Amino acid sequence: MSDNNDGGRWRNDAWRNDTWRNDGGVPPHAFDPMMQPDLFRGVLTRRVFAFLNDLVVISVPLIVAAIFIFLLGLVTFFLGWWLFGLLSPLSIIWAILYYGWSIGGPHSATIGMRMMDLELRTWYGARGYFVLGAIHAVLFWATISFLTPLVLLVGLFSGRRQLLHDIILGTVIINSSVRAPVAPAARAY
Repeated sequence: MSDNNDGGRWRNDAWRNDTWRNDGGVPPHAFDPMMQPDLFRGVLTRRVFAFLNDLVVISVPLIVAAIFIFLLGLVTFFLGWWLFGLLSPLSIIWAILYYGWSIGGPHSATIGMRMMDLELRTWYGARGYFVLGAIHAVLFWATISFLTPLVLLVGLFSGRRQLLHDIILGTVIINSSVRAPVAPAARAY
C-alpha cells in the first residue's frame, strides 16, 4: 500500500522526473565569480576587518570575566584566583559557541561579518547552521595557527576568494551588500 494518497501514482511515474545527467547528479555551484563578480569584490579585505571586529566581540566578555575573577581573588584572600585556570577552556568554548550561534542565526554571519556586509553560504546557496559555524571556526583557527601568513594566499588564487577552511567545508563568503538574487539549490529536472 502506498504511503501517499495518490494511489501509487508517484511510484509509477517517478521515472519521468529523473532525467539522465552527465554530471553525477551534483547541482551546479550557486555562486559563479564570472557571472556575479560583485559578490566577491573586496571580500578578503573585509574578512580581515571582520575577524578583528569578532576578536573584540569575543574578548570583551573574557576581559570582564578576568576582572571578576581578579576581584573575587582579592575578596577571598587569593583563593578565587584558582578560577583563572578555567578561563582558557571557557574562552575556547565561548568562541565556538559565538561562531556557531551567529553563523547559524538568521543573518548567517558573525557580528564582525555583518559590520563588513559579509555572509556565509554553502556552495549550493543555503545559509549556514550551528554545526557548520562551529566547525568553520575550529578549522579557521587551526589553519591560522599553522599557516598564519600563507592562509590568505589561498584566497588570492581562488576565484570565489575562499580560504583553505572554506574550500574544505564547501562554504563561500559573499558580499551581502550586493543583494544579488541567489537561486536555491539546483534541481535535476
